[in-house]
Amino acid sequence: MFSGIVEEKGTVKKVLRKQNLSVITVRANKTAKDTKKGGSICVDGVCLTVTKKEKNEFTFDVMLETLKKTTLGMACVGGKLNLERSLKVDDRICGHFVSGHVDSMAEVKDIVLMENYVEIVVAIPEGQGIYIVPKGSVCINGVSLTVGDVRKDSFSVYLIPFTLDVTNLGLVKKGDKVNIETDILAKYLYKQTQEAKSPYSYSKK
Repeated sequence: MFSGIVEEKGTVKKVLRKQNLSVITVRANKTAKDTKKGGSICVDGVCLTVTKKEKNEFTFDVMLETLKKTTLGMACVGGKLNLERSLKVDDRICGHFVSGHVDSMAEVKDIVLMENYVEIVVAIPEGQGIYIVPKGSVCINGVSLTVGDVRKDSFSVYLIPFTLDVTNLGLVKKGDKVNIETDILAKYLYKQTQEAKSPYSYSKK
């Protein structure tokens, strides 16, 4: 479990593409310090297991399903990836609950730049609109963000300078793909309300 508060940007040092699998090695500083083999890291919003650790580098095996559903399938040497270590029980949760299970990729439809103002307009992935509401939470590339305007086929998020500096969202361009994880609490709430409407749901007589 993660909070969507990115700790640093890691640099892709090596990508080994195998049959139905990619092995990605990332160099980092802060997140590599107390990370051990077998530990979990949120990489651009994707929960991955560390398979190898050497000093300030760790390696991940990325399975076919993840390569197809997330931007890690497009990872290349020199690229920047958002990194967050898994939560500790006694930590403050400053973002929102993030599972690291990406729902889908989405296209950046537009980037609005003004003085002290950055707005990213993102296409709503098919079937995910029911979980995206104004002032709700969404995770983009592993970053916990508040949803702004919501339109029929897109929504906006707004970035402060700190987020632009610490994460790779400051590098995205119009037309780029980003990883989207909608709010897990919204998913459970929707499921419960749908089950309550079902004629087969339990009701006390």
